[in-house]
Amino acid sequence: MSRVNILNTTIDNLSVQETLKTIETAIANKKQIHHVVVNAGKIVAMQSDLQLRKSVNESDLINADGQAVVWASKILNQPLKERVAGIDLMQNLVELAHKKDYKIYFFGAKEDIVKEVVKKYSKQYSPNIIAGYRNGYFKKEEEKDIARQISQSGANILFVAISSPTKENFLYENKDLLNNVNFIMGVGGSFDVVSGKVKRAPLWMQKNGLEWFYRFAQEPKRMWKRYLVGNSKFIGLVLKERFSK
Repeated sequence: MSRVNILNTTIDNLSVQETLKTIETAIANKKQIHHVVVNAGKIVAMQSDLQLRKSVNESDLINADGQAVVWASKILNQPLKERVAGIDLMQNLVELAHKKDYKIYFFGAKEDIVKEVVKKYSKQYSPNIIAGYRNGYFKKEEEKDIARQISQSGANILFVAISSPTKENFLYENKDLLNNVNFIMGVGGSFDVVSGKVKRAPLWMQKNGLEWFYRFAQEPKRMWKRYLVGNSKFIGLVLKERFSK
Protein backbone atom coordinates (compact mmCIF):
# COMPACT_ATOMS: atom_id res chain seq x y z
CA MET A 1 0.00 0.00 0.00
CA SER A 2 1.14 3.54 -0.79
CA ARG A 3 1.79 5.62 2.32
CA VAL A 4 2.52 9.26 3.00
CA ASN A 5 3.98 10.91 6.08
CA ILE A 6 2.45 14.18 7.26
CA LEU A 7 3.58 15.89 10.47
CA ASN A 8 5.06 12.70 12.00
CA THR A 9 1.95 10.76 11.01
CA THR A 10 1.87 7.84 8.59
CA ILE A 11 -1.30 7.63 6.46
CA ASP A 12 -2.31 5.05 3.84
CA ASN A 13 -3.20 6.67 0.53
CA LEU A 14 -6.35 4.64 -0.09
CA SER A 15 -9.86 5.44 -1.25
CA VAL A 16 -12.90 4.31 0.74
CA GLN A 17 -13.46 1.36 -1.59
CA GLU A 18 -9.78 0.33 -1.52
CA THR A 19 -9.86 0.43 2.28
CA LEU A 20 -12.99 -1.73 2.43
CA LYS A 21 -11.48 -4.23 0.00
CA THR A 22 -8.32 -4.50 2.11
CA ILE A 23 -10.40 -5.15 5.22
CA GLU A 24 -12.71 -7.65 3.51
CA THR A 25 -9.72 -9.63 2.23
CA ALA A 26 -8.09 -9.74 5.67
CA ILE A 27 -11.27 -10.99 7.37
CA ALA A 28 -11.87 -13.61 4.65
CA ASN A 29 -8.28 -14.84 5.07
CA LYS A 30 -8.56 -14.76 8.89
CA LYS A 31 -5.73 -12.28 9.24
CA GLN A 32 -5.77 -9.45 11.75
CA ILE A 33 -5.79 -5.80 10.73
CA HIS A 34 -5.33 -3.11 13.38
CA HIS A 35 -6.99 -0.02 11.96
CA VAL A 36 -6.88 3.61 13.05
CA VAL A 37 -8.10 6.93 11.68
CA VAL A 38 -6.47 10.32 12.15
CA ASN A 39 -7.92 13.81 12.09
CA ALA A 40 -6.46 17.26 12.72
CA GLY A 41 -6.83 17.06 16.49
CA LYS A 42 -5.21 13.66 16.75
CA ILE A 43 -2.27 14.72 14.59
CA VAL A 44 -1.75 17.75 16.86
CA ALA A 45 -1.79 15.49 19.93
CA MET A 46 0.72 13.13 18.29
CA GLN A 47 3.34 15.89 18.14
CA SER A 48 3.83 15.70 21.92
CA ASP A 49 2.21 12.39 22.92
CA LEU A 50 4.84 9.89 21.80
CA GLN A 51 2.87 6.86 23.01
CA LEU A 52 -0.11 7.90 20.90
CA ARG A 53 2.21 8.46 17.94
CA LYS A 54 3.60 4.96 18.35
CA SER A 55 0.13 3.42 18.74
CA VAL A 56 -1.07 5.10 15.55
CA ASN A 57 1.99 4.75 13.33
CA GLU A 58 2.48 1.07 14.11
CA SER A 59 -1.09 0.20 13.11
CA ASP A 60 -1.63 -1.93 10.01
CA LEU A 61 -4.04 0.44 8.28
CA ILE A 62 -4.26 4.21 8.83
CA ASN A 63 -6.89 6.42 7.18
CA ALA A 64 -7.44 10.17 7.11
CA ASP A 65 -10.77 10.83 8.83
CA GLY A 66 -10.98 14.57 8.40
CA GLN A 67 -11.15 16.77 5.33
CA ALA A 68 -8.57 19.08 6.90
CA VAL A 69 -6.00 16.26 6.73
CA VAL A 70 -6.72 15.73 3.02
CA TRP A 71 -6.32 19.45 2.36
CA ALA A 72 -3.07 19.49 4.37
CA SER A 73 -1.71 16.56 2.34
CA LYS A 74 -2.17 18.59 -0.84
CA ILE A 75 -0.57 21.69 0.63
CA LEU A 76 2.40 19.55 1.70
CA ASN A 77 2.66 17.95 -1.76
CA GLN A 78 1.68 14.47 -0.58
CA PRO A 79 -1.92 14.38 -1.82
CA LEU A 80 -4.27 11.78 -0.36
CA LYS A 81 -7.00 10.36 -2.60
CA GLU A 82 -9.89 11.16 -0.28
CA ARG A 83 -11.20 11.25 3.25
CA VAL A 84 -12.13 7.87 4.74
CA ALA A 85 -14.57 8.66 7.54
CA GLY A 86 -14.46 6.19 10.42
CA ILE A 87 -18.23 6.20 10.94
CA ASP A 88 -18.88 5.47 7.24
CA LEU A 89 -16.37 2.63 7.36
CA MET A 90 -18.08 1.24 10.45
CA GLN A 91 -21.51 1.37 8.82
CA ASN A 92 -20.20 -0.44 5.73
CA LEU A 93 -18.60 -3.13 7.86
CA VAL A 94 -21.80 -3.72 9.83
CA GLU A 95 -23.56 -4.33 6.53
CA LEU A 96 -20.71 -6.62 5.44
CA ALA A 97 -21.03 -8.59 8.68
CA HIS A 98 -24.71 -9.15 7.95
CA LYS A 99 -23.99 -10.35 4.41
CA LYS A 100 -21.06 -12.60 5.34
CA ASP A 101 -22.31 -13.90 8.72
CA TYR A 102 -19.54 -12.16 10.65
CA LYS A 103 -19.91 -11.17 14.27
CA ILE A 104 -19.13 -7.80 15.84
CA TYR A 105 -18.17 -6.76 19.38
CA PHE A 106 -19.17 -3.22 20.39
CA PHE A 107 -16.94 -1.76 23.11
CA GLY A 108 -17.23 1.77 24.46
CA ALA A 109 -19.48 4.74 25.32
CA LYS A 110 -21.96 4.77 28.21
CA GLU A 111 -24.01 1.67 28.97
CA ASP A 112 -27.27 3.09 27.60
CA ILE A 113 -25.55 4.28 24.42
CA VAL A 114 -23.86 0.99 23.53
CA LYS A 115 -27.07 -0.91 24.34
CA GLU A 116 -28.98 1.35 21.95
CA VAL A 117 -26.39 0.76 19.21
CA VAL A 118 -26.72 -3.01 19.63
CA LYS A 119 -30.52 -2.72 19.66
CA LYS A 120 -30.60 -0.63 16.47
CA TYR A 121 -28.23 -2.84 14.51
CA SER A 122 -29.99 -6.00 15.72
CA LYS A 123 -33.28 -4.60 14.44
CA GLN A 124 -31.87 -3.23 11.19
CA TYR A 125 -29.89 -6.37 10.32
CA SER A 126 -30.05 -9.31 12.72
CA PRO A 127 -29.13 -10.16 16.33
CA ASN A 128 -26.82 -12.77 14.80
CA ILE A 129 -24.19 -10.11 14.00
CA ILE A 130 -23.72 -9.32 17.71
CA ALA A 131 -20.84 -11.12 19.42
CA GLY A 132 -21.15 -8.99 22.55
CA TYR A 133 -20.88 -5.49 23.95
CA ARG A 134 -19.45 -3.59 26.89
CA ASN A 135 -19.43 0.04 28.01
CA GLY A 136 -16.21 2.04 27.85
CA TYR A 137 -15.65 2.58 31.56
CA PHE A 138 -12.93 0.46 33.13
CA LYS A 139 -9.73 0.59 35.14
CA LYS A 140 -6.32 0.18 33.55
CA GLU A 141 -5.78 -3.11 35.35
CA GLU A 142 -8.97 -4.52 33.77
CA GLU A 143 -7.77 -4.04 30.19
CA LYS A 144 -6.21 -7.44 29.63
CA ASP A 145 -9.22 -9.32 30.99
CA ILE A 146 -11.50 -7.25 28.75
CA ALA A 147 -9.30 -8.00 25.73
CA ARG A 148 -9.41 -11.74 26.51
CA GLN A 149 -13.19 -11.67 26.87
CA ILE A 150 -13.53 -9.95 23.51
CA SER A 151 -11.15 -12.40 21.88
CA GLN A 152 -13.16 -15.33 23.23
CA SER A 153 -16.50 -13.85 22.14
CA GLY A 154 -16.31 -15.19 18.59
CA ALA A 155 -16.10 -11.68 17.12
CA ASN A 156 -14.58 -11.14 13.69
CA ILE A 157 -14.77 -7.35 14.09
CA LEU A 158 -14.22 -5.08 17.10
CA PHE A 159 -15.32 -1.45 17.26
CA VAL A 160 -13.93 0.62 20.15
CA ALA A 161 -15.85 3.84 20.84
CA ILE A 162 -13.62 5.50 23.43
CA SER A 163 -11.88 8.87 23.29
CA SER A 164 -8.24 9.36 22.28
CA PRO A 165 -5.63 8.39 23.25
CA THR A 166 -7.23 5.60 25.33
CA LYS A 167 -8.69 3.65 22.42
CA GLU A 168 -5.53 3.81 20.30
CA ASN A 169 -3.34 2.70 23.19
CA PHE A 170 -5.79 -0.03 24.23
CA LEU A 171 -5.77 -1.57 20.76
CA TYR A 172 -2.01 -1.24 20.34
CA GLU A 173 -1.15 -2.69 23.74
CA ASN A 174 -3.67 -5.55 23.57
CA LYS A 175 -3.70 -6.54 19.90
CA ASP A 176 -1.88 -9.81 20.64
CA LEU A 177 -4.56 -10.76 23.17
CA LEU A 178 -7.16 -9.85 20.54
CA ASN A 179 -5.58 -12.23 18.03
CA ASN A 180 -8.86 -14.10 17.40
CA VAL A 181 -10.48 -10.91 16.11
CA ASN A 182 -9.71 -10.22 12.44
CA PHE A 183 -10.41 -6.48 12.39
CA ILE A 184 -9.97 -4.09 15.30
CA MET A 185 -10.83 -0.42 14.96
CA GLY A 186 -11.31 2.70 17.06
CA VAL A 187 -14.49 4.56 16.14
CA GLY A 188 -14.46 7.51 18.57
CA GLY A 189 -17.90 9.07 18.99
CA SER A 190 -19.60 6.95 16.33
CA PHE A 191 -21.79 5.12 18.85
CA ASP A 192 -23.24 8.49 19.94
CA VAL A 193 -24.29 9.15 16.33
CA VAL A 194 -25.72 5.68 15.69
CA SER A 195 -27.68 5.76 18.95
CA GLY A 196 -29.19 9.12 18.05
CA LYS A 197 -27.62 11.03 20.93
CA VAL A 198 -25.66 13.21 18.50
CA LYS A 199 -26.74 14.25 15.01
CA ARG A 200 -24.33 13.98 12.11
CA ALA A 201 -23.71 16.94 9.84
CA PRO A 202 -25.52 17.18 6.50
CA LEU A 203 -23.63 15.71 3.56
CA TRP A 204 -22.73 19.12 2.11
CA MET A 205 -21.03 20.08 5.37
CA GLN A 206 -19.14 16.78 5.45
CA LYS A 207 -17.86 17.31 1.91
CA ASN A 208 -16.77 20.88 2.64
CA GLY A 209 -14.86 20.05 5.81
CA LEU A 210 -17.43 21.59 8.16
CA GLU A 211 -18.48 18.49 10.05
CA TRP A 212 -16.39 19.64 13.03
CA PHE A 213 -18.36 22.91 13.17
CA TYR A 214 -21.70 21.07 13.20
CA ARG A 215 -20.43 18.93 16.08
CA PHE A 216 -19.13 22.00 17.91
CA ALA A 217 -22.52 23.75 17.52
CA GLN A 218 -24.25 20.85 19.29
CA GLU A 219 -21.93 20.81 22.31
CA PRO A 220 -19.94 24.10 22.35
CA LYS A 221 -18.90 23.94 26.02
CA ARG A 222 -17.49 20.44 25.60
CA MET A 223 -16.02 20.79 22.13
CA TRP A 224 -14.65 24.33 21.88
CA LYS A 225 -11.13 23.45 22.98
CA ARG A 226 -10.89 20.32 20.85
CA TYR A 227 -11.99 22.04 17.66
CA LEU A 228 -11.20 25.74 17.86
CA VAL A 229 -7.86 25.42 19.64
CA GLY A 230 -6.93 22.09 18.03
CA ASN A 231 -7.76 23.20 14.48
CA SER A 232 -5.80 26.45 14.93
CA LYS A 233 -2.75 24.49 16.08
CA PHE A 234 -3.11 22.12 13.12
CA ILE A 235 -3.19 25.00 10.63
CA GLY A 236 -0.09 26.45 12.29
CA LEU A 237 1.76 23.12 12.03
CA VAL A 238 0.85 22.72 8.36
CA LEU A 239 1.97 26.24 7.45
CA LYS A 240 5.20 25.87 9.41
CA GLU A 241 5.95 22.58 7.61
CA ARG A 242 5.06 24.03 4.21
CA PHE A 243 7.24 27.12 4.46
CA SER A 244 10.19 25.52 6.24
CA LYS A 245 11.18 23.70 3.06
